Amino acid sequence: MSVRAETPTRTTRLRRFSRAERWVHRTTATLMGVCVVTAAFLYLPQLAVLVGRRALVVRVHEYAGLALPVPVLLGLASRAFRADLRFLNRFGPHDRVWLGAALRRDKRPAARPAGKFNAGQKIYAAWLAGATLVMLGTGLMMWFTHLTPLIWRTSATFVHDWLALTLGVVLAGHIGMALADPEARRGLRTGTVSRDWADREHPLWRP
Repeated sequence: MSVRAETPTRTTRLRRFSRAERWVHRTTATLMGVCVVTAAFLYLPQLAVLVGRRALVVRVHEYAGLALPVPVLLGLASRAFRADLRFLNRFGPHDRVWLGAALRRDKRPAARPAGKFNAGQKIYAAWLAGATLVMLGTGLMMWFTHLTPLIWRTSATFVHDWLALTLGVVLAGHIGMALADPEARRGLRTGTVSRDWADREHPLWRP
């Protein structure tokens, strides 16, 4: 009696993220959330009046900011995480096609070819990495006031404040897009996505 090989169905789950990658994302998101919330309580008058121990909020904000790069640095020990960093760092011809379709608001899957990460995700990751480093550098200048001249600290405060506002807006957009895509959220929560979703949103991805 012969046994016929089972054919994968369209509901097959594909491995998208390893446990280490999910840990990096969750930990970074938590630290970033702490930074944003504490910054809001420090800079918005309507929220500032609700805080009785401002010095404690300042310390939480500072240490959360210092810890932001740590999950990524630890994640470098993961081969899967390093591989995804290489994917994020490569911008190919299909990414330009994806961006063109996004600018035209063409939402047809066929008009937006993407590998494991689409062009928007690559740009977001690069921008977020750069913004985090700038926020860390300017924050250190504001924290350790004796290390830099006054003009540097004044400039650092200006850059830190306005970049924080921009960062908050970008993060809100990122969260909004995540809420609109339950399968992408499931991929970050469980590590797997459906084959249908992968074929539709990332047709050039070869797991």
